[in-house]
Amino acid sequence: MNGTLYGVGVGPGDPRLMTYLAVDTIKCCPVLAVPADGKGKAVAYRIASGIVKNLDQKECLDLATPMTKDRAVLDAAYQTAADRIIEKLEQGLDVACLTLGDPTIYSTYIYIHRLVKARGYDAKIINGIPSFCAVSARLEDSLADRSEQIHIIPSTYGVEDALNLSGTKVLMKAASKMPLVKEALKRSNTTCSMIENCGMPDEHIYHCIDEIPDQASYYSIIVVKEEPHD
Repeated sequence: MNGTLYGVGVGPGDPRLMTYLAVDTIKCCPVLAVPADGKGKAVAYRIASGIVKNLDQKECLDLATPMTKDRAVLDAAYQTAADRIIEKLEQGLDVACLTLGDPTIYSTYIYIHRLVKARGYDAKIINGIPSFCAVSARLEDSLADRSEQIHIIPSTYGVEDALNLSGTKVLMKAASKMPLVKEALKRSNTTCSMIENCGMPDEHIYHCIDEIPDQASYYSIIVVKEEPHD
């Protein structure tokens, strides 16, 4: 009997924000997979190891993917990752693929998930707390009130048009283009806050555009809010 692949969201950074289901799933899987070149470089692995005991005793697959927008290169990497996971599934072993935040939000895991399912193997998703929900909680404010909209924006593709949308804008993956994002924010005359490495030991909170550094961690989330309505 073949094993099952589980895409496990480990939350935004603090191990205590992992769900019971995520912890139990990781405990039950004899094989782990991480989207990095070695588990020592995998943030998701470090988070999970903060609450799951004896994690180092499990076999771990390194499924590093290149940082590129070249679809052909990425598709080849996803296929290789799926092949390696399927080898374990055919041995009857369950595999837990660890991913930061939630597996359904801009996650590398979902591409592997689709490939594994397309080849007839069982794959399930274990949701985690999204980073922008944790950021909003740390800022002690809601993401949206009443009828306000929420827009989740991948900042590496540009934010200018998105900043004109009504409601709250959550800018993800802004670090690689931070100077351009900051300039766009200044031109839009909006107010924003950013948290870098939310829930991690090196967390930093920035309460306005001028505080945000040009160089920031990959794990930086900017929340752009409209003025509250009565």
